[in-house]
Amino acid sequence: MLIDLEQQPADALLALIKLHNADPRADKIDLGVGVYRTGQGETPVFGAIKAAEKKLVETQDSKAYLGPEGDMGFVEALMPYVFGKDSPTMGGRIEGMQTPGGTGSLRLALAMVKRAGYKRLIVGKPSWPNHNQICADLGLEVLEFNHAKADGTTDMDALRAALANADASDAVLLHGCCHNPTGIDYSKAEWDEIAGLLAERKVLPVIDLAYQGLGRGMEEDAYGVRRVMVAVPEALVCYSCDKNFGLYRDRVGALYAMVADPADLTKVMSNAHALARANWSQPPDHGGAAVRLILEDEALTAQWLDELDQMRERMRQVRAKLAEAGKTGGVDLTAIGIQNGLFSIIPFTPEQVQAMRSEHGIYFAGSGRINVAGLTMGNIDKFIAAVAAVTG
Repeated sequence: MLIDLEQQPADALLALIKLHNADPRADKIDLGVGVYRTGQGETPVFGAIKAAEKKLVETQDSKAYLGPEGDMGFVEALMPYVFGKDSPTMGGRIEGMQTPGGTGSLRLALAMVKRAGYKRLIVGKPSWPNHNQICADLGLEVLEFNHAKADGTTDMDALRAALANADASDAVLLHGCCHNPTGIDYSKAEWDEIAGLLAERKVLPVIDLAYQGLGRGMEEDAYGVRRVMVAVPEALVCYSCDKNFGLYRDRVGALYAMVADPADLTKVMSNAHALARANWSQPPDHGGAAVRLILEDEALTAQWLDELDQMRERMRQVRAKLAEAGKTGGVDLTAIGIQNGLFSIIPFTPEQVQAMRSEHGIYFAGSGRINVAGLTMGNIDKFIAAVAAVTG
């Protein structure tokens, strides 16, 4: 029976990694993999994480199971950063649990959406490919709307139209900040309007907050989540520490559920625990414990936030440099300067994507999504020149 399974296509990003690795050119550029890189092209371990891990090794006295909810100290320590220290929603209406990365959180959230009887998930396009893959695996219907317009701004008309036709049987997936793959985020005014529309249409928001701190700042990047949470009775928030703590391979995430009546939290979370038990049983502990230790220690917290500030500032410098190039060949890079996070999309044709690889040794997704952190002050001029040559 196993031989009757259909061959699945190779993951495009993994295939891109192999192509880049096989390229012998010394000046090749990798803009595909979604990890932060320094100005020297490295993806280092945070100093704060190293210090927390050292402390963990010295003090941890057991590797016994924690349960499907994971490290609740970690889960609770994150909450003030996500929801705000003075948020009214913190008053017994929110509970969370640890998950294996942001992907685990999304898988769990969407499984809960399906189990709760929601009929559709409304998703902006383009979106992170795994969003739709998870929905397909769960058998959850997806309704797409255009997230952004060609000028690099959000398409609020498309979102308004999607929500106008939605009701209490629908859920909507929104990127909290640093939209993947476009980098195009909603403004504060747009989040204010979105919160009102969600409350009016009684649609369940599922907010994917995978890059907090990599856009404009920890507080600024949480504006949308917090604005929505005070407007609606129920919501799910999917959180990842993989990017803002540099814990990619350790898979550190959390899922938070908010309900109108605190008395309902036990029932809701019992379903989350049961679904987690059937999927991964219990999340890996090491990375979550390291984050907890950082957030419990003022000095380590300050060190982590400083390292995060440096990451964000470097990416903003890269974006500013690209924006300065303006009209380059047949594309305009100006809007990249006001976008956020690791990613932006440049409207390359498939032939131009291939030319960037074969003629210039520059690798990125076929969609035109680039990881701006793959650019440095040492290679960015080459990238801009290649864009001009290929699209001109």
